[in-house]
Amino acid sequence: MINNSFSFTFGPLLAVAGVGVLILILKWAYKPGGSLVQRPVKPSSSDNYGMLVPIAHPTNYADGERIRQILVDANIRATLAFTVEGPRVMVWPADESIARATLKARPSR
Repeated sequence: MINNSFSFTFGPLLAVAGVGVLILILKWAYKPGGSLVQRPVKPSSSDNYGMLVPIAHPTNYADGERIRQILVDANIRATLAFTVEGPRVMVWPADESIARATLKARPSR
């Protein structure tokens, strides 16, 4: 076995560099606010959804999902939002008149 000054300094430097890389990886993995788990939805007012326009006010989530699915089947982009006033089905302003006409023409249950 050859003992020289290069291996004497290179070994500890390599170990320190390896521990430093592990420290950086663990700091990145455990930083606060970086969770991959989705947070629960917090309701907001219906005017706090940007350009989306509320077109239906269902009484519960299931009715809202049915209405949203009717609109999606008619190729209208729709979303079901949880507001402080209750669930709201919202669409883009360009699709508002078509969505209202689609909902008005749907068969009653």
